Amino acid sequence: MTRRGARFAGGAVATCVLASALGGCGFTPMYATPGVSSGLASIDVDAPRGRLGYLLREDLDDALGRDKSAPPSYRLELTLVQSRGPRGLNRSDVAEYYDLGMTVQYRLISIATGKVAASGAVTTQVSYDDSGQAYADIAAAQDAQNRVASDAAQRIQVQLASWMHRQAQGG
Repeated sequence: MTRRGARFAGGAVATCVLASALGGCGFTPMYATPGVSSGLASIDVDAPRGRLGYLLREDLDDALGRDKSAPPSYRLELTLVQSRGPRGLNRSDVAEYYDLGMTVQYRLISIATGKVAASGAVTTQVSYDDSGQAYADIAAAQDAQNRVASDAAQRIQVQLASWMHRQAQGG
């Protein structure tokens, strides 16, 4: 057996040993809990108008695995607050890059009862360069919006999955 083959076999054995050890300690992935994945897929996202609202809704629909063939059990209402600030001033006091921040407050509302089931907020921030060229600056700003929306969607997904996991565990 070659060194490479021996390393691969050793790695495979180690992976199996670790997997069995995790199984023995009661480890269960959050998404393996009954109701978490289906619960996330039954959330209808209600985002504000505008480019950032659209991007956030699209990212959340993807992250939550929205099942559009089934009626939603929850409605997720979002409120966005966006900030943009110059950073890294050059000798002429002109910004060389910017920070784009976004705070998203959310409320998860049970459609059956109309009551708020969960609420929270996430804050995220990204930076982008200012090149002094109009097209490049627009593209950089739009890319920053894509990244900030994607990051906020992932954070909201984790918080909602954690809430659903606790609900499935009885707490």
